[in-house]
Amino acid sequence: MVNPEELKPTTTELFEQSLSQSKEQYYILRLYIAGTTIQSLTALQNIKNICEEYLQGCYELEVIDIYQQTEAVIAENIVAVPTLIKYLPPPLQKIIGNLSNTQKVLVGLNLLPKTITGEESNEGFTKHS
Repeated sequence: MVNPEELKPTTTELFEQSLSQSKEQYYILRLYIAGTTIQSLTALQNIKNICEEYLQGCYELEVIDIYQQTEAVIAENIVAVPTLIKYLPPPLQKIIGNLSNTQKVLVGLNLLPKTITGEESNEGFTKHS
Protein backbone atom coordinates (compact mmCIF):
# COMPACT_ATOMS: atom_id res chain seq x y z
CA MET A 1 0.00 0.00 0.00
CA VAL A 2 1.25 3.50 -0.86
CA ASN A 3 1.62 6.04 1.91
CA PRO A 4 -0.21 9.29 0.89
CA GLU A 5 2.57 11.32 2.53
CA GLU A 6 5.04 9.90 0.01
CA LEU A 7 2.92 11.25 -2.85
CA LYS A 8 2.97 14.85 -1.60
CA PRO A 9 5.47 16.97 -3.52
CA THR A 10 8.36 18.39 -1.54
CA THR A 11 8.89 22.11 -1.13
CA THR A 12 11.73 21.95 -3.65
CA GLU A 13 9.55 20.15 -6.19
CA LEU A 14 6.77 22.72 -5.74
CA PHE A 15 9.22 25.58 -6.19
CA GLU A 16 10.78 24.05 -9.31
CA GLN A 17 7.33 23.34 -10.78
CA SER A 18 6.20 26.90 -10.10
CA LEU A 19 9.43 28.30 -11.52
CA SER A 20 9.14 26.25 -14.70
CA GLN A 21 5.58 27.51 -15.19
CA SER A 22 6.69 31.11 -14.68
CA LYS A 23 9.29 30.76 -17.45
CA GLU A 24 6.43 30.22 -19.89
CA GLN A 25 4.66 33.38 -18.73
CA TYR A 26 5.60 36.99 -19.37
CA TYR A 27 5.42 39.39 -16.42
CA ILE A 28 4.48 43.04 -16.76
CA LEU A 29 5.38 44.98 -13.63
CA ARG A 30 5.19 48.64 -12.67
CA LEU A 31 6.98 50.05 -9.63
CA TYR A 32 5.79 53.35 -8.19
CA ILE A 33 8.46 55.24 -6.24
CA ALA A 34 8.83 58.67 -4.64
CA GLY A 35 12.00 60.22 -6.00
CA THR A 36 15.31 58.98 -4.64
CA THR A 37 14.28 58.17 -1.09
CA ILE A 38 15.99 55.24 0.66
CA GLN A 39 12.77 53.17 0.53
CA SER A 40 12.30 53.85 -3.18
CA LEU A 41 15.87 53.00 -4.11
CA THR A 42 15.78 49.88 -1.95
CA ALA A 43 12.55 48.71 -3.58
CA LEU A 44 13.98 49.36 -7.05
CA GLN A 45 17.16 47.40 -6.33
CA ASN A 46 15.22 44.56 -4.68
CA ILE A 47 12.78 44.12 -7.58
CA LYS A 48 15.59 44.29 -10.13
CA ASN A 49 17.45 41.54 -8.25
CA ILE A 50 14.30 39.39 -7.98
CA CYS A 51 13.46 39.84 -11.66
CA GLU A 52 16.96 38.97 -12.83
CA GLU A 53 17.11 35.90 -10.62
CA TYR A 54 13.61 34.50 -11.09
CA LEU A 55 12.17 36.05 -14.27
CA GLN A 56 15.23 36.54 -16.47
CA GLY A 57 14.15 37.49 -19.96
CA CYS A 58 10.44 37.07 -19.17
CA TYR A 59 9.52 40.43 -17.70
CA GLU A 60 9.02 44.11 -18.35
CA LEU A 61 9.58 46.51 -15.46
CA GLU A 62 8.44 50.12 -15.67
CA VAL A 63 9.44 52.55 -12.92
CA ILE A 64 7.16 55.52 -12.26
CA ASP A 65 8.31 58.41 -10.08
CA ILE A 66 5.14 59.84 -8.53
CA TYR A 67 6.74 63.29 -8.33
CA GLN A 68 7.15 63.35 -12.11
CA GLN A 69 3.93 61.56 -13.12
CA THR A 70 1.28 62.54 -10.59
CA GLU A 71 -1.58 61.61 -12.92
CA ALA A 72 -0.47 57.95 -12.79
CA VAL A 73 -0.92 57.93 -9.00
CA ILE A 74 -4.55 58.95 -9.35
CA ALA A 75 -5.25 56.61 -12.27
CA GLU A 76 -3.82 53.58 -10.44
CA ASN A 77 -5.17 54.57 -7.02
CA ILE A 78 -1.71 54.45 -5.42
CA VAL A 79 -2.03 55.12 -1.69
CA ALA A 80 1.53 54.33 -0.57
CA VAL A 81 4.96 54.12 -2.14
CA PRO A 82 6.86 52.14 -3.04
CA THR A 83 4.15 50.02 -4.66
CA LEU A 84 4.72 47.24 -7.17
CA ILE A 85 1.84 46.29 -9.46
CA LYS A 86 1.86 43.00 -11.34
CA TYR A 87 -0.40 43.36 -14.39
CA LEU A 88 0.46 40.10 -16.12
CA PRO A 89 0.02 37.25 -15.67
CA PRO A 90 -3.37 37.64 -13.96
CA PRO A 91 -4.57 38.29 -11.35
CA LEU A 92 -3.58 41.91 -10.87
CA GLN A 93 -1.53 42.15 -7.68
CA LYS A 94 -0.23 45.11 -5.65
CA ILE A 95 2.68 44.77 -3.25
CA ILE A 96 3.44 47.71 -0.97
CA GLY A 97 6.81 48.25 0.68
CA ASN A 98 10.50 48.11 -0.12
CA LEU A 99 10.25 44.49 -1.38
CA SER A 100 13.01 43.33 0.96
CA ASN A 101 11.19 40.11 1.91
CA THR A 102 11.98 38.14 -1.23
CA GLN A 103 9.83 35.18 -0.23
CA LYS A 104 6.72 37.36 0.18
CA VAL A 105 7.40 39.09 -3.13
CA LEU A 106 7.71 35.69 -4.85
CA VAL A 107 4.36 34.67 -3.35
CA GLY A 108 2.85 37.97 -4.53
CA LEU A 109 4.15 37.33 -8.04
CA ASN A 110 2.75 33.78 -7.86
CA LEU A 111 6.23 32.31 -8.20
CA LEU A 112 5.87 30.51 -4.87
CA PRO A 113 2.70 28.96 -3.50
CA LYS A 114 1.48 30.41 -0.18
CA THR A 115 1.84 27.00 1.47
CA ILE A 116 5.63 27.09 1.15
CA THR A 117 5.92 30.24 3.23
CA GLY A 118 3.58 28.81 5.84
CA GLU A 119 1.63 32.05 5.89
CA GLU A 120 -2.09 32.23 5.52
CA SER A 121 -2.47 36.00 5.56
CA ASN A 122 -1.96 38.28 2.58
CA GLU A 123 -0.27 40.97 4.65
CA GLY A 124 1.20 43.58 2.31
CA PHE A 125 -0.63 42.21 -0.73
CA THR A 126 -3.76 43.35 -2.48
CA LYS A 127 -5.28 40.95 -5.01
CA HIS A 128 -7.66 42.24 -7.67
CA SER A 129 -9.89 40.22 -10.01
